Order: sequence, then C-alpha cells, then structure tokens
Amino acid sequence: MGRLSTHILDTAHGMPAQGVVIDLHILEADGTWRPLKQARTNADGRTDQPLMAGGPLRIGSYELQFDVAQYFAASGTAQSNPPFLDIVPIRFSIADPEGHYHVPLLVTPWSYGTYRGS
Repeated sequence: MGRLSTHILDTAHGMPAQGVVIDLHILEADGTWRPLKQARTNADGRTDQPLMAGGPLRIGSYELQFDVAQYFAASGTAQSNPPFLDIVPIRFSIADPEGHYHVPLLVTPWSYGTYRGS
C-alpha cells in the first residue's frame, strides 16, 4: 500500500511547526490542478493521518502548498509586510504506487528546503 506523508520544522525556532495549513493537489490530464485534501499540522509538525494511504497511490504530479505566512504570523514571528514567503509550494511526482513518499518542509520566514524523506 502506498502512502504520502509530510512534516514541517520551523528551523528559525528549532521546533516543529504546529497549526500549518497544508493543501494537496494533483495535476489532471487536462493540465488543471485538482484539490485532494486539506490538513493542519499537529504539535509534532505532522498531520494526524497520512495525506494519502489505504491503497495504491496514483502515479502522477502533485503539489503540496504550505501556508507558512499564516503560521509565522500566529506565532508572533517578525515578517516583512507583505511576508517574503506566503504559500510555499512543493511540486513532486509519484512513480511507485506502493511507495512511501515523505515530503518534509524545513522553513524560516526567509527560506525553505525539502527532500524525499523516509
């Protein structure tokens, strides 16, 4: 069974990013992005459930959108006006329907990074 998960680390403060809204989209054959799911991170910076699980994953292109400006504003972190980073999009592809894809976000108000985790 395939699975897609994520977590977010606030590297500016050295802690998990709690309360970040995450939107998951899939690229359809006609070129449009279709929303699949919305989730919010818990105290560990993870979603309570995987973003996708319970069967084979659909092969294709996906996008995760992380609302980091809202998170940093709620935490009282100083940001520019408007914030340098607002919604952070990460586009990736799933090639193995039975694979475990973990797409973490490391973020500050001024930078971000990602990798394929395990």
